[in-house]
Amino acid sequence: MTKYIAFLKRAFSGEEVDYTKITIRSAVLLLAVPMMLEMAMESVFALVDLYFVGHLKESGYAIQTVGLTESVLSVMYSIAIGMSMAATALVARRIGEKNPEQASRSAAQVLLVSFIITFILSLFGVIYAEEILILMGSKPEAAAYGKDFTRIMMGSSVIIMLLFLINGIFRGAGNAAIAMKSLWIANIANIILCPILIKGLGPIPAMGLTGAALATTIGRSIGVMYQLYHLLVADTQIRIALPYFTPDFKQIKGIVKIATPGIFQFVIASCSWIFLAQLVATTGGENASAGYQTALRLMMFFILPAWGLSNAASTLVGQNMGANEMLRAEQAVMKTVKYNVIFMLGVSLLFFLLGDFLVGFFTQENEIKVVAKNALHIMSVGFIFYGIGMVLINAFNGAGDTWTPTWVNFFGFWLFQIPLAYFLSKHFGMGPKGVFISIPAAETLITIVAFVLFKKGRWKTVKV
Repeated sequence: MTKYIAFLKRAFSGEEVDYTKITIRSAVLLLAVPMMLEMAMESVFALVDLYFVGHLKESGYAIQTVGLTESVLSVMYSIAIGMSMAATALVARRIGEKNPEQASRSAAQVLLVSFIITFILSLFGVIYAEEILILMGSKPEAAAYGKDFTRIMMGSSVIIMLLFLINGIFRGAGNAAIAMKSLWIANIANIILCPILIKGLGPIPAMGLTGAALATTIGRSIGVMYQLYHLLVADTQIRIALPYFTPDFKQIKGIVKIATPGIFQFVIASCSWIFLAQLVATTGGENASAGYQTALRLMMFFILPAWGLSNAASTLVGQNMGANEMLRAEQAVMKTVKYNVIFMLGVSLLFFLLGDFLVGFFTQENEIKVVAKNALHIMSVGFIFYGIGMVLINAFNGAGDTWTPTWVNFFGFWLFQIPLAYFLSKHFGMGPKGVFISIPAAETLITIVAFVLFKKGRWKTVKV
């Protein structure tokens, strides 16, 4: 027992470790533990909002607004994740080469480019919040009810981007503990602020759904301030000096080369989820949409830790390639796959056994609960494949081979999942259930294709 406690303390300490030298098992677990907790905390944002707004008077409108806004924000997340993949790949490769100064310069350039892009896009979200909700399938009265929530969340896109991107930088450096702690701090602030701003306290008025958006934005901002302290002030392996932000167009070109397919990769997936959300809303109505969004938030709560575990593969592939340890990079991926399969098997059993309880925690509306439980049971059929696929995708990204998973996602989501969901839900009259079935079907296909391409090994030749 003492040995395990000591290991956890080491994982949480943030101490600098040479992941190209220690055992693969230790390397995977030292990275995976804080990365899993980091991603679990990211999913807590949506669940906390969902819990509190699910108990508002207009809970159907509120849940739908939170869900649809998250679906639209997933495009912003895609940009942030795509840029963070570039940061992780570049930083990990330079750290593997034992060149922390160049890793810090690369990190500064990624931050510069990402900030400009996200700021411009967030303006559109602020201006057209109500129209975006209607476009997503929300009724005019529901869109009018939720427009302020959407406006605040879209306006905070820069904060969301910084939270993702800076954590990607720290993960590339192997310092997953700082990334984890920033999300813990942000979530504690959100959990404290949510009931205060939603229900009111003393001189603070009850702001309802708008209060949930403010709480989340303030919480994330506090987390970003913690990150910036460790990035700009604290004595860490990655430390950015202000001159590093001077545009280096040669390096920016390299960043764009890696990040562009990475962004497309997640935009493809995100747009697919947006289409599915719109399809559920139009074929099943408000209750089906709310049930589906409830199931998605629960699913993401458990899948994001698995994504965190798979991020270990990204860091280890990048650092070992930088150290010219190609066999060790591949072995690290296979070890990560093993652990993720075990984790996702446990999640599948949990959803089948406790689906009613989990759904009931967020809504008391019977119509919503029935849809959410049905969605959970169907989607969880493919969880083991999700676990394998996300590790392989992160392995490609960690190597800087962002084009391979982009094409895999394009084929799996747009050429397979979307047509399948459309035909099952509309042509065969299955409604929302047809959409739910398309999700594990597509993820299974994506995993099979990704595994074949990983074994071919072209990713080993990529230079960044």
